[in-house]
Amino acid sequence: MSEPQRSEGTTQRLPVIEKAADQPADEAGGKAAARTAEKTDDTAGAPAGGRAAAGHEPDQSASAAVYDPLPVLDGENGGEKRFWSARRIPAGILAVLLLAGAGLLLYDVVAVRADRPAMAWRRSLARELAERPLDDIWVLVGAGIAVLLGLWLLLLAATPGLRDVLPMRRVHPRVRAGLHRGAAALALRDRAMEVSGVRSVRVRAGRKKIDVRAVSHFRELDDVRADLDVTLADGIRGLGLSRPPALAVHVRRPGRKG
Repeated sequence: MSEPQRSEGTTQRLPVIEKAADQPADEAGGKAAARTAEKTDDTAGAPAGGRAAAGHEPDQSASAAVYDPLPVLDGENGGEKRFWSARRIPAGILAVLLLAGAGLLLYDVVAVRADRPAMAWRRSLARELAERPLDDIWVLVGAGIAVLLGLWLLLLAATPGLRDVLPMRRVHPRVRAGLHRGAAALALRDRAMEVSGVRSVRVRAGRKKIDVRAVSHFRELDDVRADLDVTLADGIRGLGLSRPPALAVHVRRPGRKG
């Protein structure tokens, strides 16, 4: 390669590769650490709880970030309510108990009207209720059980239930859609496995928060977490939920074998 001719009053800039080759190893490492710190500061758009500091060494064991719920875009319906459960099992149990008690009592009343003696359990119950005072321990226990059962039924009637179904945005006014939390976790897990450096991922989807714990076997943990933040945030947006949950990402190194 021929050396370019120099002219007076001009300045020639050396190629970057030649300049980097002349730098000492410690100076190159310092600039690499500075670039890593600058990249970490650029991703500081969320609360810093659990986040690794910029001066940590590359072989750190864990990196985490916690984010607030994603903002709802204009035109999105973020006020969809939860689905109401039919409560088939509690309603069926209560109906069977009431039917059995009413049928047994009706049979005993008909037997008494037919000049037959009342059943022993009804005579014993009437005698106990007439003789036992109100402050008796068994009377108080029975009253407490009845109160607890009544409160449980009122709670079932006043709460929607179906905690595993996340309401989605309503696109059509006559159609409501919901997404199971397990399906949402599976979809986000598949998206997280596409990130370079991720070895395994465990996703736990809740109604208000999605917790992601990943294991990375190469690349810096902060870089992997930053990619997971972007990928999973886009994945949550793609789920179409009415109320996007918060996102918590934790990345660590695999444990030593043996």
